[in-house]
Amino acid sequence: MEGLADFWVRQALTDIGGYDWCVTEFVRVSGSLLPPRVFYRWCPELRTGARTRSGTPVHVQLLGSDPACMADNAARAAALGAPAIDLNFGCPAKTVNRHRGGAVLLDEPALVGRVVAAVRAAVPATIPVSVKMRLGNDDHGLARDNALAVEEAGAAWLTVHGRTKVQGYTPPAYWDRIGEVREALAIPVIANGEVWTPADARRCLAESGCDDLMIGRGAVADPFLALRLGTDRQPAWPAVLDVLHGFAEEIRASGSERQTTGRLKQWSNYLRRRWPQAELLYQDIRRMQSLDDIIGRMGVSGGQAA
Repeated sequence: MEGLADFWVRQALTDIGGYDWCVTEFVRVSGSLLPPRVFYRWCPELRTGARTRSGTPVHVQLLGSDPACMADNAARAAALGAPAIDLNFGCPAKTVNRHRGGAVLLDEPALVGRVVAAVRAAVPATIPVSVKMRLGNDDHGLARDNALAVEEAGAAWLTVHGRTKVQGYTPPAYWDRIGEVREALAIPVIANGEVWTPADARRCLAESGCDDLMIGRGAVADPFLALRLGTDRQPAWPAVLDVLHGFAEEIRASGSERQTTGRLKQWSNYLRRRWPQAELLYQDIRRMQSLDDIIGRMGVSGGQAA
């Protein structure tokens, strides 16, 4: 979720509700102990008790391959107030993988285990250490080995995205293979991947046998998805526009106008998956450069939807 699930999106989604906790974008660890300002940049919630405005806990996610360096940075994040440390072995980005980060490490279960063990030893016992991984790098042949290494190293739970790195984000996600991993472990396994609707969530839980889900892109495509898992009720388009309006006003001062308009276009693009009105909105704003113009167009869309 790099470049998508930042502070502003976490705040907007958890304001709506339905989340037990959320996770930061990954903090890249590469050979040095990062200064506190880096952790505050990726997780501003550390300044407010590591919770979003709604009170939802925020776990800090680290990505890297050096056990000692990952341990040092995990200890710093914990000292700054992180309530849990999550380790990323799932990112499929080529740039990340070229620098020995993310899903490419799943070719080395022993190294995965050493990273988890080092982090577990470096943070207080009261702070959980969790892992996010894919089924594998090129294939899923080492999925069980990686999962067992994670468990033996002391992880509190494991989140599994139901695809390999090579499979990227191409449907389907193989929820049944998440189930195979779950059956091999004693620690909880959380299922992830290709959950866009409440119906997807039910099928994912049934096929994986998991009790819990992590949702990512699906939560951006439908900001009400976490709440809908209990009711299956589709909100009206004006309610979605309210979320976008609030988001727009709050990010107005967070960067350049180009950056803020880009964020609104990005979110509108995701919304096209669930609402036909979002397609019309996106096509209208995609070439706009003014934040005020985009916000004004969103108001027109709201009037038409009502």
